[in-house]
Amino acid sequence: MSILLTQSAAQQINQQLEKRGKGLGLRLGVKKSGCSGFAYVLDYVDVLEDVDQIFESLGTKIVVSENDLPFLNGIEIDYRKDGLNAAFKFNNPNVKAMCGCGESFAV
Repeated sequence: MSILLTQSAAQQINQQLEKRGKGLGLRLGVKKSGCSGFAYVLDYVDVLEDVDQIFESLGTKIVVSENDLPFLNGIEIDYRKDGLNAAFKFNNPNVKAMCGCGESFAV
């Protein structure tokens, strides 16, 4: 099982946690959404749950629920700035299809 971060994503997460003043890391999950089936969910982690798995990449902790691991195993999280837009990007080897707007995916 693996969850990977690019240097840019790790820096962004660490900056946000530092700015926030607390947090163990970033939670990555999925929820049913959109026309293709699933969407990514990001949140800060202050307390670990029994079903959480912790992955560390470039000194940054990513927390994933055991229930979401089949959808996220092997994912690489990047953070890109393009002009005025900046966002996390996901390179997920489990994705079989994406909706036209890019908001949801199918596995």
